[in-house]
Amino acid sequence: MTAEVLQRLFMTIQSRRNADPQASYTAKLFSRGTQRIAQKVGEEAVETVIAAVSKDREHVISESADLLYHLCVLWADAGVCPDDVFHTLEQREGVSGIAEKQARPKE
Repeated sequence: MTAEVLQRLFMTIQSRRNADPQASYTAKLFSRGTQRIAQKVGEEAVETVIAAVSKDREHVISESADLLYHLCVLWADAGVCPDDVFHTLEQREGVSGIAEKQARPKE
């Protein structure tokens, strides 16, 4: 997958934000609010994990696609675009995961 595919998906999601919830699953998600969108991301993440633990490669692929779709809906709902996430990933590139976590503000 290239970043362009994710960008196109995100733009499609944005274009359906105010569509008829009876005609668009994406619009239906938006109409149900942030809590439902976040719940769907969690459900898809769990399904992806279960597929991975089951060593079911095709199911991991399918569930990962579902997860990315729902994550894009969540981003749109939160006012985040893929470029925001890509920028953060670029900033972290080449930085040890341990070092990056240690540099985060303590709660």
